[in-house]
Amino acid sequence: MMEKQQAAPANAKIIPLKMDAMFFFERAVKSLNRYHYGKALKYFRRAVEFEPDNPVNHCNMAGILSEIGNYEESNRILERIIDEIDPTMTECYFYMANNYANMENYILAEKALINYLERDPHGYFLEEAEEMMDFLSYELNRPVPVIRVKSREGLLEHDRARFLLEKGHFSEAIRVLEHIVRKYPDFLAARNNLALAYYYKGRFADCLRMIEDVLKEDPGNLHALCNLAIYYQHVDSGELPPLLELLAKTYPYQPEHCFKLAMTLGLLGEHEAAYRNFRRLLMSREWAEDPALYHYTAVSAFYTGRWQDARSLWQQAAKADPDSPVPKFYLDELDRLMTCPEKSLVSYHYLLPIEEKFSLLETAEAELIRQFAENPLMRSAFFWAFRHGDHDTKVKIIRVFSVVPGAEVEEALRAFLLSEESDYLKKMVVFILRSRGIAEPLRVRLGGKEEWVTTAAVPSGLPVWQRVWQMVIDAALERMADHYDMIEQYDLQTLWIEYLARVYPEVPRIRKIEGWAAALEYLTAKMHLRKLTYREAAERYGVSVSTVAQKVKMVDQVLHVDEKIAMTFFPFRESF
Repeated sequence: MMEKQQAAPANAKIIPLKMDAMFFFERAVKSLNRYHYGKALKYFRRAVEFEPDNPVNHCNMAGILSEIGNYEESNRILERIIDEIDPTMTECYFYMANNYANMENYILAEKALINYLERDPHGYFLEEAEEMMDFLSYELNRPVPVIRVKSREGLLEHDRARFLLEKGHFSEAIRVLEHIVRKYPDFLAARNNLALAYYYKGRFADCLRMIEDVLKEDPGNLHALCNLAIYYQHVDSGELPPLLELLAKTYPYQPEHCFKLAMTLGLLGEHEAAYRNFRRLLMSREWAEDPALYHYTAVSAFYTGRWQDARSLWQQAAKADPDSPVPKFYLDELDRLMTCPEKSLVSYHYLLPIEEKFSLLETAEAELIRQFAENPLMRSAFFWAFRHGDHDTKVKIIRVFSVVPGAEVEEALRAFLLSEESDYLKKMVVFILRSRGIAEPLRVRLGGKEEWVTTAAVPSGLPVWQRVWQMVIDAALERMADHYDMIEQYDLQTLWIEYLARVYPEVPRIRKIEGWAAALEYLTAKMHLRKLTYREAAERYGVSVSTVAQKVKMVDQVLHVDEKIAMTFFPFRESF
């Protein structure tokens, strides 16, 4: 005989379970994060039952069906959204085009893509649609017959603005993007990029205003929400946690949105959520061979304690991009980084850590020295790249080492002098060591032979070295100390030595040391694209403008500095 079910105590607290559309939506997202697509589809279907007029629920269901390869059913849902629920959701045409392309039905993919491009003036998937047009043109062996594509308006300008942003030319990017926004006020992608440009320039009020403008028109705009989260982090706002919670539960339909979300979550320290989204991208055929994506996923794996996963991902990045030093660096350093992950500061950017810090050369030396001392990953990256980097990287590192004190740096510079590196770089290191106050003879391998360098000047190849020639260098370096870095000072010295070597023994008589020094500074400034006029140089050295111009002409007639500026490396650097 079955026992009667006991009634709940009178004082028991019963919390009712509210099973609405949001309840099933959240269950669906959790299932997606675990790659349980069957369960996710089931939950999205229940969300649709509770809110049949909500197009987003239908779109999510179509997205799952596309993920599992049921493209036909996905398109039937997308067509219903357009025909019956919300005709303004023009992005459904783009999703349909993707589905048809995956089904290799390129004619229908072309038709859906044209519908998207002709109906959406500045849609989310502007660039992706352009790429698909190229793909379809190739597959169909003819151009896509788009007569009036509104979404192409301003496209070239926007591409140029994005290029400027990527290169760090934020002021110019702002000028271009402001023009686009004035001309096409509903171009939300341009507004989002303008918000980023304002942020990078420190114009935070303008950044927030632009984000709010986008969200006013489209409250669910994922790019704007991600930009807002970055902004909240900067202003240390209490509004960041709830927004981060929302973003962590978001499941973007498109890979591009998934990438934006993953990067934002990673940069804000939500590494577990970032890892899930990066992993999902790796399952996409389109993104699977992107070496940078392997790096991003490896970084999120590192921060979540998945050491072997991180190692495997960096190995795949190295295989996909064998010329990049980034995965090689992290593979070499991973064992050391694992010993103190909280202090490692591994970067999501697909760059060597030092490449992000080279901008510090434009800031105060004290800040550069502090960061070098406090960031062990950056310090390791400098020494690693000093051994394995290319010529340009080593020049930049020598520039940093010229201002960073410590026996560790000095030891690395001394070892460099006996390496198989170029003579130009080793002569630069000699100059740096002398500038650091090291006066004793230095053992240097030059021209394949080891020799002792005892003078303050690097070997000139001249049979004699007159005191007056050194006085010209000293006069220039004395005035340049506060305005030029060590590399520029070194280039002035090599410029002078090369000139003397070319004209020897017919060296002009040096009557006015300051006139020659002013000319050398003018030419050095010109080589490094610094703005310096004849008059400014003359005033700095207390000579006439005509004297500076005359000496510049004499040197330039021999060395042809204008021609050298157009080259990546100046030939005279290796010739003496």
